[in-house]
Amino acid sequence: MLDAGAADEGAGKPAVRWSAVYLGLRNGILGHSIAPGTKLPEDELGAIYSVSRTVVRAALQALAHDRLVRLEPNRGAFVAKPGKTEAREVFEARALVEPKVAALAAGNASHADVERLRRHLDKEHRALHDGKDGEAVVLSAQFHVAIAEIAGQTIFTEMVRDLCSRSSLIISLYWRRRDTICESHAHLALVDAIAKRSPFDAAELMTSHLVDLLSGLDLSERDTASRSLAEILAGGRR
Repeated sequence: MLDAGAADEGAGKPAVRWSAVYLGLRNGILGHSIAPGTKLPEDELGAIYSVSRTVVRAALQALAHDRLVRLEPNRGAFVAKPGKTEAREVFEARALVEPKVAALAAGNASHADVERLRRHLDKEHRALHDGKDGEAVVLSAQFHVAIAEIAGQTIFTEMVRDLCSRSSLIISLYWRRRDTICESHAHLALVDAIAKRSPFDAAELMTSHLVDLLSGLDLSERDTASRSLAEILAGGRR
């Protein structure tokens, strides 16, 4: 999902109230401020954002859909904590699916589709230039989903969306080189191959891109400084 607007109607609350909780938590998780495994109490989050537990619950459900949070019966919500095995399996699955998707997109893309991808790259570049690494990770995932949508295969799109949601947290937690998230050259090359309607090149570039992503991860535990949710989320709201 990775889009705060998608569930506003389901939450039954004004979008700005629902999305503030969603975006604050998402940015904290992807920006390394909120550690994996952290408990996310509804009452504490409601007090931080001055919203009801119903609004908080809607945001947590959306984050769980994005694979950033796990919901445990009778225990509450916790930041997801993907391990090494899950990380490798996710990227192995992406390496099987996404080269085919990129090839299909190259054979199916219109001029408008290519322009849409180029506009998206501009957003990625701005986020990276501004040091908004969490936002850049989200935009990168959306780029891959956009390619799947251009391919015109509903099932593949659903698979890519799910895998990219899982990848976003994995990349944010485990990247050891900043170019793991700064993939402007790889994405630009993919767009150029799609624009040239070259399925072979698009598939090869996607395969290389995913291999580079995995090689840029340090699949080991990281320590995160212990701060309260109020301290972390207050900083993101200023």
